[in-house]
Amino acid sequence: MVVSILILSMGRRQTDEQTLSGPGLLKLTTRGEKEAQSAMAEKHKAEWRVVLGRAMGIVVLLTGILFAAGLCAATPKPDNPIPSIFEPQSTPADSILHLSRFVLSITALIFLVVAALLTYAVAKFRGKAADAQREPAQVYGSTQIELAWTVIPILIVVVLFLATARVIHAIQDAPKPAAALEVAVIGHQFWWEFRYPALGIVTANELHIPVSDPAHPTPTFLKLLSADTDHSFWVPQLAGKTDLIPNRVNEMWMDPHRTGVFLGQCAQYCGTQHAKMLLQVSVESPEDFEAWVRAQKQPVNQNETEIAGKRVFETTACLNCHAVAGTNATGHFGPDLSHLMSRHTIAAGAAENTKENLRLWIQNPDAIKPGALMPAMQLTDADLEVLVRYLETLQ
Repeated sequence: MVVSILILSMGRRQTDEQTLSGPGLLKLTTRGEKEAQSAMAEKHKAEWRVVLGRAMGIVVLLTGILFAAGLCAATPKPDNPIPSIFEPQSTPADSILHLSRFVLSITALIFLVVAALLTYAVAKFRGKAADAQREPAQVYGSTQIELAWTVIPILIVVVLFLATARVIHAIQDAPKPAAALEVAVIGHQFWWEFRYPALGIVTANELHIPVSDPAHPTPTFLKLLSADTDHSFWVPQLAGKTDLIPNRVNEMWMDPHRTGVFLGQCAQYCGTQHAKMLLQVSVESPEDFEAWVRAQKQPVNQNETEIAGKRVFETTACLNCHAVAGTNATGHFGPDLSHLMSRHTIAAGAAENTKENLRLWIQNPDAIKPGALMPAMQLTDADLEVLVRYLETLQ
């Protein structure tokens, strides 16, 4: 019995060894390789999906950028109310545009070269199922390649630095002609004050300057100051951005090549109503500018029929912030109102200068400019009516 059991055990062991060392083992090995290859293929498919997804994202992004640039370039020029950096009308703005195009051309070329090399490398050296068990070729350094990716970027940075420095020098160190107009610009929360020291004129939010004839240049030089916090003066078609910083005087200039109204904006967040701290630059012919100067120098119209409105103005908090020539109102916290009705807008461009808007602005400033520092005057309807009529006489 024991001998029989031993013989049976030895027979089974030999059969199992034949099975493991024969065709059975080959079948298991073949099945495992197929599963490994299948898993590798799925992995490569997933990786390619990620690559294709990112490539599509880049294509969509570039398409959006090109579309936006096309919209900017296709903007109709006549009477276009939206300022465009692609339509410079002054020497500083024109210099900045040429520099930006040069920089964009270089960076676009760099992007195309890098994208092409990356696409080539991904396509040529992508992982394959047949290479799953092999190490890729190892490269341990190339002096030529290392010199190329070191020297070329340095040269590009040097070229960009020199081009930028040349433009900055040309703008900041430009000589000031004897005929240049000087204006002091003071940024307030949230409005602009313009002072013409040589002309004795003070106005707000709407800057008037003469056009500059290339044959007889008459540029406008601006001294930029701040009465409270940081601001930034920016009229895209006339010059670049320049900050207004407390206790510091910055300067900029512009020489408009044509007449018209150019819109600007405070480009530095300065508080709640930063977005509505707008400005207009009215570029006028020499004759029209002289006419505007004469009108601003005229004494305030003392209309005796509106004496009741003048009394309301002088007996309320209005005179603490505003000034009107010929009255006891000498405030400096708000715009000078001596020639209020000569302006096209109120509240720093937030609303047109109409009787209805003027009444609403006095009664409830937050209705036009939420967060404005001008308080609601809380006047009776009768006082509000006579006050508005009085302000309408300030031509």
